[in-house]
Amino acid sequence: MTADLALYQPDIAQNTGTLLRLGACLGARVHIIHPTGFPFSRRELKRGGLDYLDHAEIVEHDSYDHFDRWRREAGRRLVLLTTRASGSAYAFTYM
Repeated sequence: MTADLALYQPDIAQNTGTLLRLGACLGARVHIIHPTGFPFSRRELKRGGLDYLDHAEIVEHDSYDHFDRWRREAGRRLVLLTTRASGSAYAFTYM
């Protein structure tokens, strides 16, 4: 089973495009949890996503509740990452 990436209310189109590019390269779906801090469109994402957007699998969710309902029904584990964490993301066992 491949991992999915989920972006909770992303604020910056270029960063979101970069993570869509990462998802395309890794074969991971990218879930966008709305609302976004920018107009969510292909045009806005183009700069960060480059030519990879055609290869990215994007799933949009209207809210966190919608995403969480999907995640639970799919039996997917939730791992949260933040810049304010007390532990290192590099020291965590993901699988």
